[in-house]
Amino acid sequence: MAVILRLRIIVRVMLALIQLMSRPCFLMPAGLLVVSISCFAAAVNDSGAGGHRVGLGDRRDHYELETYATQSEAILPIGPSIRTGGSEPEVEYDVNSAWLGLPPATFTLNPEEVALGRDLFFDRRLSANGTLSCGMCHIPEQGFTQQELATPVGHEGRSVRRNAPSLYNVAFRSTLFLDGREESLTKQVWSPLLAENEMANTSKEAVLGRINGFEGYQQRFKLLYEDGVTEDNLGKALAAYQQSLIAAKSPFDQWFFSGQEAAQAPLRQLAVTGFNVFQRVGCSSCHTINHTHALFSDGAFHNTGTGFLRAYLGLQPARVQLAPGVFVQPTVPVEVERLADVGREEITSLVEDKWRYRTPSLRNVGVTQPYMHDGSIPTLQGVVAFYNDGGGGDPSQDPRIRPLGLSEQEQKALVAFLESLTSPAIDHLVREARSTAIRDVNHDERY
Repeated sequence: MAVILRLRIIVRVMLALIQLMSRPCFLMPAGLLVVSISCFAAAVNDSGAGGHRVGLGDRRDHYELETYATQSEAILPIGPSIRTGGSEPEVEYDVNSAWLGLPPATFTLNPEEVALGRDLFFDRRLSANGTLSCGMCHIPEQGFTQQELATPVGHEGRSVRRNAPSLYNVAFRSTLFLDGREESLTKQVWSPLLAENEMANTSKEAVLGRINGFEGYQQRFKLLYEDGVTEDNLGKALAAYQQSLIAAKSPFDQWFFSGQEAAQAPLRQLAVTGFNVFQRVGCSSCHTINHTHALFSDGAFHNTGTGFLRAYLGLQPARVQLAPGVFVQPTVPVEVERLADVGREEITSLVEDKWRYRTPSLRNVGVTQPYMHDGSIPTLQGVVAFYNDGGGGDPSQDPRIRPLGLSEQEQKALVAFLESLTSPAIDHLVREARSTAIRDVNHDERY
């Protein structure tokens, strides 16, 4: 019992360091044990997702060695390209062409409203203790998700059950959250703002009162909305910024929807082969595509067997890494926090919805790892292998998920296709995100 208590104390201290120092690490989805960091780093390093790098974070390459050195970076006005991993000059961004491959817009964007929403998105004062912003779970340089954590750490180190979904093209989702509990971007903002393990505000009034206390925000809200700072208007501003995160016109889009030759797109022949595999084995039955546009999601909820694996295989680690080159192998059972998660069933109360989760879009999937609702698979290669093996093995999983019998070369081709869905707009979106100040409790009280 004493050993278990000591281990729990060590883990809690490490989580606190992560929170305070932004020292990234890969956590098991329960958010308590730092496990197999070196394996995750090596897997990401080999993924080859268009030369993508984590950006402000640290992939922890060679973290298993005592000679490890951090690769974390400071926030720069114009950061390195997250597609190529190198510094690039600002390129002209054509917002209209960035839509290639997406459905027609059903909304309009007001630049002033988008700018207000962006400032709020990165303002830590929206959380109860002024330490967490939306942008700390949806990190621009990490695909507007969080690549270093399977699931995020919320208020005062509390565990969050699910992987942070990427916000690219979120404007086109018919349901929000992995269990589909919301349908409105304007209204969904209150879920993380009030959740006690996320931003932990005690009430909507507390949030609105805090924002109203800053003269700058008060004036900007009044200019945009006749009734100023209200529950609905806060949602509108944050939704406007999220709607602006349009990222399409990928190499695949240029080839499939513009009719360019693969070499002109540019699309590797291996990706074309992968697209043929994608259609042949039935991936497109859930990750849908038509002749004019593609969200690569049917918007429905499916059981892939991942929830079954978490519930019945457990999370007992073979070893725990405490620092570079420092591992311990538990000699007694380690107490691991188990966060119940039955997926869509929590919303519908239907037994058949147990462990069903919303089909994610595959757009920009090459830069939005880790994968699955619990962040349990760190690479695209791992995801392809998971489905090739027939999913998680739940007797109740979707019958379309079955062993595929793909060769190693076919699996590589499928990964190449998925990587071809990365938009060239993502670098612009990062630069635009970092054009705003990060506000916290030390910021000028007038704003």
